[in-house]
Amino acid sequence: MAEPSLVAAGEEPEERAIEAALRPKNLDDFVGQHRVRKQLSLVLQASKMRGRTADHVLFSGPPGLGKTTLAMIVAAEMNAPLRLSSGPAIQHAGDLAAILSSLSEGEVLFLDEIHRMSRPAEEMLYMAMEDFRVDIVVGKGAGATAIPLELPPFTLVGATTRAGLLPGPLRDRFGFTGHLEFYSVPELELVLRRSAGLLDLKVNSAGFAEIAGRSRGTPRIANRLLRRVRDWALVHGVAQIDARSASAALDMYEVDKKGLDRLDRAVLDALITKFGGGPVGLSTLAIAVGEETETVETVAEPFLVREGLLGRTPRGRIALAPAWTHLGYAIPAGVFAQEQLDLFDPGEEAAEGAGQAPRGQ
Repeated sequence: MAEPSLVAAGEEPEERAIEAALRPKNLDDFVGQHRVRKQLSLVLQASKMRGRTADHVLFSGPPGLGKTTLAMIVAAEMNAPLRLSSGPAIQHAGDLAAILSSLSEGEVLFLDEIHRMSRPAEEMLYMAMEDFRVDIVVGKGAGATAIPLELPPFTLVGATTRAGLLPGPLRDRFGFTGHLEFYSVPELELVLRRSAGLLDLKVNSAGFAEIAGRSRGTPRIANRLLRRVRDWALVHGVAQIDARSASAALDMYEVDKKGLDRLDRAVLDALITKFGGGPVGLSTLAIAVGEETETVETVAEPFLVREGLLGRTPRGRIALAPAWTHLGYAIPAGVFAQEQLDLFDPGEEAAEGAGQAPRGQ
């Protein structure tokens, strides 16, 4: 199997510690997401004025946009302790009951990937969110009894990358829902300026623009690329990072001008050179690039579709015209003259959604 891509790589403990240090600690320091920040600030201020715990909050959106950071900010703004957990870690109602029963008054409970929580735990969460109470079932069969357990008021902050998989009853119990959008290049430059200051790096405006333009609209990726450019500059003795040095560093890590990495280009190259631009099935494409099907579908495909480089059709994946030109291939006559394909066929998406149950269930 090929090496993991830089933009989606797992991080070592030291890297995670650095990333945690770069997280904003309050809403004023949080860059971007102006609509969500403004609405969330109002919700938190009103809660503090009433002297009550904040309403339950749900953040949705692609990975790396700041959902976990905002959860930490909610706890900080409310001067409350924060408890961290995740949907995949809660596979039984008892797991959730143990967490809820140990919460203190006003505490913030953050559940990442909340859509992957088991159904029994999900149903227990309904009552906990609405009535601050859970029923603990003792015994089995006809002799089973439910013992009510009162909970102190708390704030649940949920985060999900797939809001569509959340059942309606759970989604409706959140008092505030914020959907996070991808960042613009100027917003990413602001993120990078703040991070460079914390890392004591000297980067000029052109250097920031070069890194931001390759960051796929995601602050997490922008900070990760900044740290790799920092390493390159340290080894090469560069005192101030400019566009040329940032470009050289990111070229070495195989992140190109559009933000495509090795895996992205391998997928497009295989589509074009081995399958004539497609259509080709996902599993066949994954085998051609030496990756797992899930890796291609969840890591490479979303960005390629968003950039208009790859299309999903009822007959398989196809390389769109910008992909050919970006990789330097001439588009053969007639390739896109065929009958127009529905690139986002509702039937295909519905079938995929129906056939793919939330992980961990």
